Amino acid sequence: MSAIQQLLTDHIDIWTAAETEKKSGRGRASGNAGSVYGIKKLRELILELAVRGKLVPQDQEWKNLKLIDLGFWAIGSGFPTAEQGCQNDEILFVKVSDMNLAGNEKFIVVSNNTISNETAKRLRINVHSIGTVIFPKIGGAISTNKRRILTRNTAIDNNCLGLSPKAGVSTDWLYLLLSSIDLSKYQAGTSVPALAQGVLQEIPVILPCEEEQHRIVGKVDELMALCDQLESQHSNAAEAHEKLVSHLLGTLTQSQNAKYFSANWQRIAAHFDTLFTTDASIDALKQTLLQLAVMGKLVPQDANDEPASELLKRIQAEKAKLIAEGKIKKDKPLPPITDDEKPFELPDGWAWVRFNDLINPAYLISYGVLVPGADEKDGIPFVRIADLDIHNPPEKPEKSISREIDCQFERTRLEGGEILMGVVGSIGKLGIAPNSWKGANIARAICRIKVSDSLSRDYVVILLQSQFMQSSFLGDTKTLAQPTLNIGLIRLSLTPLPTMSEQHRIVTKVDELMALCDQLKSRITDASRWQQKLADVMTAGAISS
Repeated sequence: MSAIQQLLTDHIDIWTAAETEKKSGRGRASGNAGSVYGIKKLRELILELAVRGKLVPQDQEWKNLKLIDLGFWAIGSGFPTAEQGCQNDEILFVKVSDMNLAGNEKFIVVSNNTISNETAKRLRINVHSIGTVIFPKIGGAISTNKRRILTRNTAIDNNCLGLSPKAGVSTDWLYLLLSSIDLSKYQAGTSVPALAQGVLQEIPVILPCEEEQHRIVGKVDELMALCDQLESQHSNAAEAHEKLVSHLLGTLTQSQNAKYFSANWQRIAAHFDTLFTTDASIDALKQTLLQLAVMGKLVPQDANDEPASELLKRIQAEKAKLIAEGKIKKDKPLPPITDDEKPFELPDGWAWVRFNDLINPAYLISYGVLVPGADEKDGIPFVRIADLDIHNPPEKPEKSISREIDCQFERTRLEGGEILMGVVGSIGKLGIAPNSWKGANIARAICRIKVSDSLSRDYVVILLQSQFMQSSFLGDTKTLAQPTLNIGLIRLSLTPLPTMSEQHRIVTKVDELMALCDQLKSRITDASRWQQKLADVMTAGAISS
């Protein structure tokens, strides 16, 4: 067993322990799925050792060269729009975006455009040979560190650059070498970064004989296959873990009575440290806690509490008073709730209501400004979906609208403390207007919800965050240009209403449990950082040894 294989197998727990992150796109580690940090570092280590001559025993001295000594530049060409669109000609014309097409993960086998030999001659387009290794040279794509090998005569656009190997340099070795170099370190420019051939050609490299190149490439392929297996095993285990957590948490919300609930919870509690080890599992736990809260299963009921029906009567009396005083108009009665609509049984003292029954009758659920116009300096602060955040809203919205437009939408002018919810695009995204937003207005993509003073606003926020309500909203969504939720459907939404005292108990308990969940998440993050540092130290040690 080679030293690198020993390093892989002896410390498999370290390579797979660090939290999953998106792949960098560098070399053999590139792809469109998630990459475990430790395995990503292991792939980088394999490439680094390969090009340093530390992966297999050396038979001969390596030559100290510059990158340009290994090949000839493959230069990109302009591609007029009028010439684009053909897909049946003999020469591929590759753009950076074509590197992402299915099948092009390493070798370029397909492109969105082709050209004929006649077109290439007429436009003086450079056509490059099989075995050329290409990569992005302009813009943010440089940092993706994509490398691709041409498999047929191909032209590349001006955003690409390539290197065609000289005699004595194998294509696979050149691909491996270029994959080991982070070209973003050599880019220049701020607004639009770019790679200069004059800089790249000076990069120092070392070159083994061609026979050793093939041996190294073979060993790299072998070790990368082991990494693929390791990553696949980790992915399968993570998927199985996620399904197990989902199933066990589902047993809590589906428990028919207190006896079954207790048994199901004991099953989870016995394996808590094994189940809740990832951010995703903690998020699933949070959502389950919210669901249990609105089902009446999170805190005990008190028979002495005033029932929700009495609470509802007070809200209705408040509304009747405003109608009698001529301050609001009498609206159409909401449809009665049938037994078939009720998805689960509520505890004694609770009531099924329509969501509109919870609203302050003086403030209808409303969405805001349809056409805000240009950003207005010193105008009225304008709240958009991006500003919504339950816990950390910005002190002031970034955008503003004119006072004239604001005057047309006085009904949605904020006072502070209102619940705000996305109804276009990010359906169900929630925020609470801080007092610093007083006087601001809201976008058409947001609806303002001001609950009755007889209710706990914080309970309604928990309710709106729950899977029960969020799923209801998504089910009512219509896809136009963007997903859109009709306010009328929000008003009709079936809603579980606990007693006032229990609302407060629920809010207190949810706050307490969410804080504990956040502590768990923080510990997971800290542990992952240490695991990543350990992987970094091990790879650095292997390179320097």
